[in-house]
Amino acid sequence: MELGGVSIKPGSRVDIKLPVPPLYTNAALDMPVTVIRGKKDGPRLFVSAAIHGDEINGVEIVRRLLASSFVKRITGTLILVPVVNVYGYTSKSRYLPDRRDLNRAFPGSAKGSMTSRLAHTFMSEIVANASHGIDLHTGAKHRTNLPQIRTSLNDHDALAMAKAFRVPVILNAELRDGSLRATAAENGCPVLLYEAGEALRFDEFAIRAGLRGIVNVMRHLGMLPPAKAPSRQLTPQIAQESRWVRANASGILLSTKAIGDAVSKGEVMAHITDPTGSTPVVIKSPVDGIVIGQATLPLVHEGEALYNVAHTEKGDLVEAALPHFYDNLERLDESDFAPL
Repeated sequence: MELGGVSIKPGSRVDIKLPVPPLYTNAALDMPVTVIRGKKDGPRLFVSAAIHGDEINGVEIVRRLLASSFVKRITGTLILVPVVNVYGYTSKSRYLPDRRDLNRAFPGSAKGSMTSRLAHTFMSEIVANASHGIDLHTGAKHRTNLPQIRTSLNDHDALAMAKAFRVPVILNAELRDGSLRATAAENGCPVLLYEAGEALRFDEFAIRAGLRGIVNVMRHLGMLPPAKAPSRQLTPQIAQESRWVRANASGILLSTKAIGDAVSKGEVMAHITDPTGSTPVVIKSPVDGIVIGQATLPLVHEGEALYNVAHTEKGDLVEAALPHFYDNLERLDESDFAPL
C-alpha cells in the first residue's frame, strides 16, 4: 500500500502529511493523515472529519480513535484524516478561502480551483486507497443534530454499515452530485455520513456515539472481533425523508420541543414572540416524526429553519429508547472497544 508517496507495510503505523496549496504568504500547508495497517489484510476504512472546517466534533472522534489501544490489533487498514479542510479549520470557517463548499467539489481537479484541488487530493490519495468510508459532520452554525446516519437506502453495503453503526436514526439521503459520498460510490467505496452536534462546539455524547459507531462498523466489516456479549444498543429507526420546519414570523423563538422529541402532525413545537410581548405566533409540526435537528439561537427571522423532523410514524419508539442510548454512552470507556 502506498499513500502520499509513502509505502505502508503490514503491521505498521505511519503519519503522513499530504501537501495542499500553500497560503498566499507562501507558508506551506498539509493535510494530516495517519494510516494504521494490520498484520492481516482486510477492509481499508477511511474516517474523515472537518470537510467543513467548523465541524469539529469529528476531529475529536478521530483523535480518540488514534489514542485507543485496540487499533494496534486490527485486521485490514484504518486511514484516519482528522482535518480535511485545513483552511477552514484554522480560520473556524465552513468553507475554503475561495468560499466554496468542499462537499460539492468532488472529484475535483489537479488544475482547478483551490477547493477543487483539495478534493482531488482527497480522492486520489484517500478514497483511491479505501474500500469503505465514514465521513464525520455536525450541524451548521447555531444548529445542533441528534446523532444520525445519512445514507442512500438503495446502497445495500452502505445500509448494512449504517445499521451496524447504531445511532437513533438512519435518514435516507440520496447521493448529490459533487459530494464525497456520491463520488466515492462511483469508485466502489460506500461511505456513511455521520451527523451529530453543532459547529464549533464539542458535544460529548455526539463524540462518544460517533466513536462507538465507528467501532461497531469495524466489527461489522471484520476489522475487529465481534463483541463477546450481544449488544443492547438500540435498533435505528429508518426514515425515508425529513422536513424542515421554518419560522412563519420574525422574533424570539420559545421552543417546546427539542432534538430527540417525537412530534405528531399539527402538534405545537414553538411560539415566536418579540421583545414587546406581542401575541405569539404558533409553530406546528407538518408531519409525524422525530426531531433530528434544531436551531440553537432563539433570535430568528421569518423563513429561517427551526427544526428538522425525520418523517416516521415511530418517533415515539426512538424517544423512548434515547435515555438508554445516552446512559450507555455515559458509561463508555475503552474496555467497551477492546478486542475480546
